[in-house]
Amino acid sequence: MTKRKLTQQQQRRIAEQHDNRLLEAGQLKAALEGIVIVRHGAKAWVENEHEQLFLCSLRQNLESPVAGDRVIFHTINAEIGVITALQPRHTVINRLDANHELKPLAANVDQIVIVIALKPEPSMEIVDRYLVAAAALKLTPIIVCNKIDLDNHKVTELCALYEEIGYPVIFTSIAKNEGLKALSHHLVDRTSIFVGQSGVGKSSLIQALIPEETLAIGKISEMSELGKHTTTASRLYHFSGGGDFIDSPGVRRFNLWSMTRHDILRGFIDFKPYEGRCKFRNCEHKHEPGCALQEAVKKGEINAQRVDSYHHLVATHAIEG
Repeated sequence: MTKRKLTQQQQRRIAEQHDNRLLEAGQLKAALEGIVIVRHGAKAWVENEHEQLFLCSLRQNLESPVAGDRVIFHTINAEIGVITALQPRHTVINRLDANHELKPLAANVDQIVIVIALKPEPSMEIVDRYLVAAAALKLTPIIVCNKIDLDNHKVTELCALYEEIGYPVIFTSIAKNEGLKALSHHLVDRTSIFVGQSGVGKSSLIQALIPEETLAIGKISEMSELGKHTTTASRLYHFSGGGDFIDSPGVRRFNLWSMTRHDILRGFIDFKPYEGRCKFRNCEHKHEPGCALQEAVKKGEINAQRVDSYHHLVATHAIEG
Protein backbone atom coordinates (compact mmCIF):
# COMPACT_ATOMS: atom_id res chain seq x y z
CA MET A 1 0.00 0.00 0.00
CA THR A 2 1.39 3.40 -1.02
CA LYS A 3 2.09 5.72 1.88
CA ARG A 4 -0.10 8.82 1.77
CA LYS A 5 1.89 12.03 1.35
CA LEU A 6 1.17 14.64 4.02
CA THR A 7 0.31 18.18 3.04
CA GLN A 8 2.50 21.04 4.27
CA GLN A 9 -0.22 22.07 6.71
CA GLN A 10 -0.39 18.54 8.12
CA GLN A 11 3.40 18.35 8.36
CA ARG A 12 3.48 21.70 10.16
CA ARG A 13 0.77 20.58 12.59
CA ILE A 14 2.69 17.38 13.38
CA ALA A 15 5.87 19.36 13.96
CA GLU A 16 4.04 21.78 16.28
CA GLN A 17 2.56 18.88 18.23
CA HIS A 18 6.06 17.42 18.58
CA ASP A 19 7.38 20.74 19.90
CA ASN A 20 4.47 20.97 22.35
CA ARG A 21 5.26 17.50 23.69
CA LEU A 22 8.89 18.52 24.21
CA LEU A 23 7.75 21.69 25.99
CA GLU A 24 5.45 19.73 28.26
CA ALA A 25 8.29 17.32 29.01
CA GLY A 26 10.50 20.26 29.96
CA GLN A 27 13.03 19.54 27.22
CA LEU A 28 12.37 22.88 25.48
CA LYS A 29 12.20 26.24 27.24
CA ALA A 30 9.71 29.02 26.48
CA ALA A 31 9.80 30.63 23.04
CA LEU A 32 12.32 33.43 22.41
CA GLU A 33 12.89 35.84 19.54
CA GLY A 34 16.27 35.95 17.85
CA ILE A 35 18.16 36.75 14.67
CA VAL A 36 20.05 34.28 12.49
CA ILE A 37 23.77 35.14 12.44
CA VAL A 38 24.94 32.35 10.12
CA ARG A 39 23.37 29.22 8.66
CA HIS A 40 25.02 25.97 7.61
CA GLY A 41 23.04 22.93 6.54
CA ALA A 42 20.55 21.88 9.19
CA LYS A 43 22.07 24.16 11.85
CA ALA A 44 22.09 27.90 12.45
CA TRP A 45 23.62 30.25 15.00
CA VAL A 46 20.90 32.41 16.51
CA GLU A 47 21.46 35.46 18.72
CA ASN A 48 18.93 36.53 21.34
CA GLU A 49 18.23 40.06 22.57
CA HIS A 50 21.11 39.79 25.06
CA GLU A 51 23.57 38.93 22.26
CA GLN A 52 23.90 35.34 23.45
CA LEU A 53 24.54 32.78 20.73
CA PHE A 54 22.70 29.46 20.44
CA LEU A 55 23.46 26.65 18.03
CA CYS A 56 19.99 25.75 16.77
CA SER A 57 18.64 22.89 14.76
CA LEU A 58 15.75 23.56 12.41
CA ARG A 59 12.28 22.21 12.91
CA GLN A 60 11.31 19.83 10.14
CA ASN A 61 9.47 21.42 7.18
CA LEU A 62 10.53 24.93 8.22
CA GLU A 63 11.28 27.38 5.41
CA SER A 64 15.04 27.76 5.04
CA PRO A 65 16.30 30.54 7.39
CA VAL A 66 19.27 32.68 6.32
CA ALA A 67 21.41 35.41 7.85
CA GLY A 68 19.23 38.34 8.89
CA ASP A 69 16.10 36.28 9.45
CA ARG A 70 14.09 37.02 12.59
CA VAL A 71 13.06 33.73 14.14
CA ILE A 72 11.24 32.14 17.06
CA PHE A 73 13.38 29.57 18.84
CA HIS A 74 13.31 27.44 21.99
CA THR A 75 16.41 26.78 24.06
CA ILE A 76 17.32 23.30 25.25
CA ASN A 77 20.21 24.47 27.41
CA ALA A 78 22.57 27.46 27.66
CA GLU A 79 24.06 26.83 24.21
CA ILE A 80 21.61 24.69 22.19
CA GLY A 81 18.16 25.41 20.78
CA VAL A 82 15.58 24.70 18.09
CA ILE A 83 14.21 27.20 15.54
CA THR A 84 10.47 26.67 15.33
CA ALA A 85 9.23 29.59 13.19
CA LEU A 86 10.35 32.37 10.87
CA GLN A 87 9.07 35.92 11.22
CA PRO A 88 7.83 37.64 8.02
CA ARG A 89 10.66 39.09 5.90
CA HIS A 90 10.43 42.65 4.56
CA THR A 91 13.17 42.00 1.97
CA VAL A 92 15.04 38.95 0.71
CA ILE A 93 18.08 38.67 -1.55
CA ASN A 94 18.19 35.52 -3.66
CA ARG A 95 20.80 33.58 -5.60
CA LEU A 96 20.61 30.91 -8.27
CA ASP A 97 21.48 27.43 -6.98
CA ALA A 98 22.96 24.54 -8.98
CA ASN A 99 19.48 23.71 -10.28
CA HIS A 100 18.99 27.30 -11.49
CA GLU A 101 16.35 27.91 -8.85
CA LEU A 102 16.25 31.04 -6.69
CA LYS A 103 17.25 30.43 -3.08
CA PRO A 104 17.34 32.99 -0.24
CA LEU A 105 20.79 34.38 0.50
CA ALA A 106 20.09 37.12 3.07
CA ALA A 107 16.94 38.49 4.68
CA ASN A 108 15.69 41.83 5.99
CA VAL A 109 18.40 43.91 4.32
CA ASP A 110 17.59 47.64 4.27
CA GLN A 111 20.30 49.14 2.09
CA ILE A 112 23.06 48.37 -0.38
CA VAL A 113 26.44 50.10 -0.13
CA ILE A 114 28.05 50.27 -3.59
CA VAL A 115 31.82 50.78 -3.35
CA ILE A 116 33.90 52.04 -6.28
CA ALA A 117 37.54 53.14 -6.51
CA LEU A 118 40.27 54.01 -9.01
CA LYS A 119 41.32 50.39 -9.46
CA PRO A 120 39.77 48.36 -10.87
CA GLU A 121 38.51 50.98 -13.28
CA PRO A 122 34.99 51.98 -12.25
CA SER A 123 32.19 50.79 -14.49
CA MET A 124 28.95 52.73 -14.79
CA GLU A 125 27.23 49.56 -16.03
CA ILE A 126 28.18 47.70 -12.83
CA VAL A 127 27.03 50.56 -10.60
CA ASP A 128 23.77 50.87 -12.54
CA ARG A 129 23.19 47.12 -12.28
CA TYR A 130 23.38 47.40 -8.49
CA LEU A 131 21.12 50.47 -8.50
CA VAL A 132 18.48 48.75 -10.64
CA ALA A 133 18.54 45.66 -8.41
CA ALA A 134 18.28 47.87 -5.32
CA ALA A 135 15.21 49.60 -6.74
CA ALA A 136 13.57 46.26 -7.54
CA LEU A 137 14.27 44.93 -4.04
CA LYS A 138 13.29 48.24 -2.38
CA LEU A 139 16.77 48.69 -0.88
CA THR A 140 18.20 52.14 -0.19
CA PRO A 141 21.40 52.60 -2.26
CA ILE A 142 24.50 54.42 -1.01
CA ILE A 143 27.50 54.98 -3.27
CA VAL A 144 30.93 55.06 -1.63
CA CYS A 145 33.78 56.67 -3.54
CA ASN A 146 36.72 54.96 -1.83
CA LYS A 147 40.51 55.56 -1.83
CA ILE A 148 40.11 59.28 -2.47
CA ASP A 149 43.71 59.75 -1.32
CA LEU A 150 44.72 58.44 -4.76
CA ASP A 151 44.59 60.45 -7.96
CA ASN A 152 41.19 59.29 -9.10
CA HIS A 153 39.51 62.06 -11.08
CA LYS A 154 37.53 59.55 -13.12
CA VAL A 155 36.02 58.10 -9.95
CA THR A 156 35.17 61.47 -8.44
CA GLU A 157 33.58 62.58 -11.71
CA LEU A 158 31.48 59.43 -11.80
CA CYS A 159 30.44 59.89 -8.17
CA ALA A 160 29.62 63.54 -8.83
CA LEU A 161 27.29 62.41 -11.62
CA TYR A 162 25.39 60.08 -9.28
CA GLU A 163 25.33 62.75 -6.57
CA GLU A 164 23.78 65.18 -9.06
CA ILE A 165 21.14 62.60 -9.96
CA GLY A 166 20.17 62.40 -6.28
CA TYR A 167 21.91 59.34 -4.87
CA PRO A 168 23.72 59.68 -1.51
CA VAL A 169 27.48 59.61 -2.14
CA ILE A 170 30.19 59.30 0.52
CA PHE A 171 33.90 59.89 -0.13
CA THR A 172 36.22 57.71 1.97
CA SER A 173 39.89 56.97 2.55
CA ILE A 174 41.26 54.40 4.98
CA ALA A 175 44.76 55.82 4.56
CA LYS A 176 43.65 59.30 5.65
CA ASN A 177 40.80 58.14 7.91
CA GLU A 178 38.32 60.24 5.95
CA GLY A 179 34.62 59.69 5.49
CA LEU A 180 34.32 56.79 7.94
CA LYS A 181 32.17 58.76 10.39
CA ALA A 182 29.87 59.85 7.58
CA LEU A 183 29.58 56.25 6.38
CA SER A 184 28.93 55.00 9.93
CA HIS A 185 26.12 57.53 10.27
CA HIS A 186 24.35 56.00 7.27
CA LEU A 187 24.65 52.49 8.73
CA VAL A 188 23.00 53.13 12.11
CA ASP A 189 19.79 51.18 12.78
CA ARG A 190 19.88 49.55 9.35
CA THR A 191 21.02 46.22 7.90
CA SER A 192 23.38 46.71 4.98
CA ILE A 193 25.27 44.74 2.37
CA PHE A 194 28.46 45.97 0.69
CA VAL A 195 28.96 45.30 -3.03
CA GLY A 196 31.52 46.27 -5.63
CA GLN A 197 34.35 44.92 -7.76
CA SER A 198 37.19 43.02 -6.15
CA GLY A 199 39.95 45.39 -5.08
CA VAL A 200 37.86 48.50 -4.41
CA GLY A 201 38.48 48.24 -0.67
CA LYS A 202 35.22 46.76 0.69
CA SER A 203 37.03 44.52 3.17
CA SER A 204 39.24 47.35 4.43
CA LEU A 205 36.22 49.59 4.97
CA ILE A 206 34.35 46.86 6.83
CA GLN A 207 37.39 45.97 8.94
CA ALA A 208 37.78 49.64 9.90
CA LEU A 209 34.11 49.82 10.89
CA ILE A 210 33.91 46.57 12.86
CA PRO A 211 37.40 45.50 14.04
CA GLU A 212 36.08 43.94 17.25
CA GLU A 213 33.10 42.21 15.63
CA THR A 214 35.28 40.13 13.36
CA LEU A 215 36.81 38.55 16.45
CA ALA A 216 33.40 38.03 18.02
CA ILE A 217 32.11 36.13 14.99
CA GLY A 218 35.36 34.16 14.91
CA LYS A 219 34.24 32.67 18.21
CA ILE A 220 31.59 30.74 16.30
CA SER A 221 34.31 28.79 14.51
CA GLU A 222 35.78 27.75 17.86
CA MET A 223 32.40 26.63 19.20
CA SER A 224 31.49 24.21 16.42
CA GLU A 225 32.55 22.46 13.26
CA LEU A 226 30.47 25.00 11.31
CA GLY A 227 33.48 27.28 11.18
CA LYS A 228 35.02 25.09 8.52
CA HIS A 229 32.56 26.43 5.97
CA THR A 230 32.21 30.08 6.93
CA THR A 231 33.73 31.32 3.66
CA THR A 232 30.69 30.11 1.71
CA ALA A 233 27.90 31.24 4.03
CA SER A 234 26.21 34.58 4.60
CA ARG A 235 27.00 36.03 8.04
CA LEU A 236 25.60 38.93 10.00
CA TYR A 237 27.84 41.32 11.94
CA HIS A 238 27.01 44.21 14.27
CA PHE A 239 28.49 47.69 13.85
CA SER A 240 29.65 49.12 17.16
CA GLY A 241 27.85 52.40 16.44
CA GLY A 242 24.59 50.63 15.64
CA GLY A 243 23.23 48.73 12.67
CA ASP A 244 24.12 45.40 11.09
CA PHE A 245 26.03 44.18 8.08
CA ILE A 246 25.58 40.92 6.17
CA ASP A 247 28.68 39.58 4.48
CA SER A 248 27.86 37.12 1.72
CA PRO A 249 30.05 35.66 -1.03
CA GLY A 250 26.89 35.18 -3.07
CA VAL A 251 26.36 38.94 -3.26
CA ARG A 252 29.42 39.10 -5.51
CA ARG A 253 27.18 37.56 -8.16
CA PHE A 254 24.35 39.98 -7.36
CA ASN A 255 22.28 39.99 -10.55
CA LEU A 256 19.06 41.10 -12.19
CA TRP A 257 16.80 38.08 -11.97
CA SER A 258 13.74 37.90 -14.25
CA MET A 259 13.53 41.61 -15.02
CA THR A 260 11.89 43.13 -18.10
CA ARG A 261 13.21 46.26 -19.79
CA HIS A 262 10.42 48.18 -18.05
CA ASP A 263 11.65 46.88 -14.67
CA ILE A 264 15.16 48.01 -15.54
CA LEU A 265 13.90 51.39 -16.72
CA ARG A 266 12.25 51.97 -13.33
CA GLY A 267 15.67 51.57 -11.71
CA PHE A 268 16.95 54.73 -13.44
CA ILE A 269 15.51 57.43 -11.20
CA ASP A 270 16.70 60.27 -13.45
CA PHE A 271 14.49 58.87 -16.25
CA LYS A 272 11.32 59.05 -14.16
CA PRO A 273 10.33 62.65 -15.10
CA TYR A 274 10.21 61.54 -18.77
CA GLU A 275 8.16 58.40 -18.19
CA GLY A 276 5.15 58.22 -20.51
CA ARG A 277 6.22 61.28 -22.51
CA CYS A 278 7.52 59.44 -25.59
CA LYS A 279 5.52 59.70 -28.82
CA PHE A 280 5.19 55.93 -29.11
CA ARG A 281 3.98 53.78 -26.26
CA ASN A 282 6.40 50.96 -27.12
CA CYS A 283 9.38 53.30 -27.51
CA GLU A 284 12.69 51.53 -26.87
CA HIS A 285 14.45 54.88 -26.30
CA LYS A 286 16.90 54.41 -29.15
CA HIS A 287 16.30 56.33 -32.35
CA GLU A 288 12.52 56.52 -32.40
CA PRO A 289 11.05 59.94 -33.30
CA GLY A 290 9.60 61.74 -30.31
CA CYS A 291 11.62 59.79 -27.73
CA ALA A 292 11.55 61.83 -24.52
CA LEU A 293 14.79 60.33 -23.21
CA GLN A 294 16.76 61.07 -26.36
CA GLU A 295 15.39 64.62 -26.39
CA ALA A 296 16.49 65.02 -22.75
CA VAL A 297 19.99 63.86 -23.70
CA LYS A 298 20.16 66.46 -26.49
CA LYS A 299 19.12 69.17 -24.02
CA GLY A 300 21.72 68.04 -21.48
CA GLU A 301 19.05 67.04 -18.96
CA ILE A 302 20.15 63.37 -18.91
CA ASN A 303 23.70 62.09 -19.21
CA ALA A 304 24.13 60.14 -22.47
CA GLN A 305 26.24 57.51 -20.69
CA ARG A 306 23.28 56.64 -18.48
CA VAL A 307 21.11 55.95 -21.51
CA ASP A 308 23.89 53.80 -23.00
CA SER A 309 24.15 51.96 -19.69
CA TYR A 310 20.40 51.34 -19.68
CA HIS A 311 20.53 49.83 -23.16
CA HIS A 312 23.47 47.63 -22.19
CA LEU A 313 21.59 46.28 -19.16
CA VAL A 314 18.50 45.60 -21.26
CA ALA A 315 20.57 43.79 -23.90
CA THR A 316 22.41 41.61 -21.38
CA HIS A 317 19.82 40.99 -18.65
CA ALA A 318 16.24 41.76 -19.70
CA ILE A 319 13.69 39.02 -20.39
CA GLU A 320 10.67 39.38 -22.64
CA GLY A 321 7.69 41.09 -21.05
